[in-house]
Amino acid sequence: MDLEQIESLLKMLADHDVSEFRYKGEDASIQLRLGPPPAPIAQVAQAAMASLPAAPMAAPAAAAAPAAAPAAAASSDEGLVIVESPMVGTFYRAPSPGAPDFTEVGKSVTAGQTLCIVEAMKLMNEIEADVGGTVVEILVENAQPVQFGQPLFKIRP
Repeated sequence: MDLEQIESLLKMLADHDVSEFRYKGEDASIQLRLGPPPAPIAQVAQAAMASLPAAPMAAPAAAAAPAAAPAAAASSDEGLVIVESPMVGTFYRAPSPGAPDFTEVGKSVTAGQTLCIVEAMKLMNEIEADVGGTVVEILVENAQPVQFGQPLFKIRP
């Protein structure tokens, strides 16, 4: 790949709010990661869900209800930081099948450490810890679908 192709690819990724891109060919491989963190992608996911017809809107509304349950349970979990999914996708605890999980319950994590991957439209998005601390609970099973804003981890700072 030449510089012009890379610049074109970066522009296309930025135009579509893609935060990470990986390509591996016979003679070349490239991995691009754009900042800022996935917040803009979350906004795009919300906007996309808002534009869906009335029938599919029931799914995001249902997703909002479970999000309220952890808030009610927060009284028993005071002081815990909840890491939420910034997008709709599939939750993976490890970087690849057969690889060790990024973290386990009871393990210490540092701020910025990768906790899991959420795959959205064949893009692997690493979800990082907001704070350092100890993982108290993993709220999603491996390879399960997740919704925008769905709690994934509880961390005690």
